[in-house]
Amino acid sequence: MPSLVRIMMLRADKPIALLELLQPVLLLVIRLYIGWVFIHSGLTKIDDWSTTLALFNDEYQVPLLPPALAAVMGVAGELLLTPLLVIGLAGRFAALGLFVVNAMAVLSYPALFQFDCPAAIQSHFFWGTLILIIALFGPGALSVDAWLRRRIG
Repeated sequence: MPSLVRIMMLRADKPIALLELLQPVLLLVIRLYIGWVFIHSGLTKIDDWSTTLALFNDEYQVPLLPPALAAVMGVAGELLLTPLLVIGLAGRFAALGLFVVNAMAVLSYPALFQFDCPAAIQSHFFWGTLILIIALFGPGALSVDAWLRRRIG
């Protein structure tokens, strides 16, 4: 019986190795997708700053921060951390920062849970999950972080 298990494991090695080759590509795709979501959000906010400030004053309920400061910090997080995540420079730091931005968006806008369309809150959970993947596994081999590690040795 142990030899059957050994044979099965040996036969599984090649397909698993092929799948592992795809891991850096998947991590890059996740970084690009999350980057697109957050950069688009940040650019939309700065495109109409008066509306953004009105939303932070009237709709969003960010704890402990004045609305204008919360708006600046949220947009700064989206616009400064996103490029780092996309290129994979300080990738885990950027991912954790964007996770906080995403979590604050969910926590400060309770109306998300009341919408008839559950996709609004589900999108935030989906983005949060993808961001946590980058935070836990790192930005992958196709990142500046990995390139720097190879250069430094």
